Amino acid sequence: MMTVELHSHTHFSKDCLTRPGHFILECRRKDIDRVAVTDHNTIAGALRLKAMAPDLIIVGEEIKTDNGEIIAYFLTEEVPPNLPVREAIQRVRDQGGIVGVSHPADRLRKEAMGLDRLLPIIDRVDALEVFNARCLIKEDNTIARAIAAEYGKAGFAGSDAHTLTEIGAATVSLEPFDTPQQFLENLRSAYLNTRLSSPLVHVASTWAKWMRRLKIVPRPV
Repeated sequence: MMTVELHSHTHFSKDCLTRPGHFILECRRKDIDRVAVTDHNTIAGALRLKAMAPDLIIVGEEIKTDNGEIIAYFLTEEVPPNLPVREAIQRVRDQGGIVGVSHPADRLRKEAMGLDRLLPIIDRVDALEVFNARCLIKEDNTIARAIAAEYGKAGFAGSDAHTLTEIGAATVSLEPFDTPQQFLENLRSAYLNTRLSSPLVHVASTWAKWMRRLKIVPRPV
């Protein structure tokens, strides 16, 4: 079995200050076998980490659409933000990627899709994040899990890590995979390792945003 982290961020996300080298060392230290780097609206960080640790990194992206966020895996090309959701999904499909929805039922995050926007497009989605370690209301994860079961979608857990300490908080244990489709097939029978992060991690994200706005920490290039 492999331990896989499916939702993580680096300093290529505006609300994260984690550097690539530190990110890789933390994953190794925690015995994570594969990790999807899913920065907001960019794959630049994922590609940089992939070059540093090709055995470890899955190139992903958390993509803002006109219908809330989706999360994509096994990308070769960046999907730009603010597209119609169906177009964004198709762009992921066109490059052989897997389409998920991050924290779909989180009622406190404005970027979450929410059930009203999720259900009309759920037939186009491969998987739902049924446990997000940053959810402040536990019931929101329970709702996501119920929706995944009702509609026959693979469910996965994600740390949504924006700091080093969060990496590995919520992972999946699944059989080894070589292709995106094999990954999706194995995800259906995966074991979810779930642990909620402290609510204080949201303070770290806000701090990172302000550090960027004040130009105390430069944007990565």
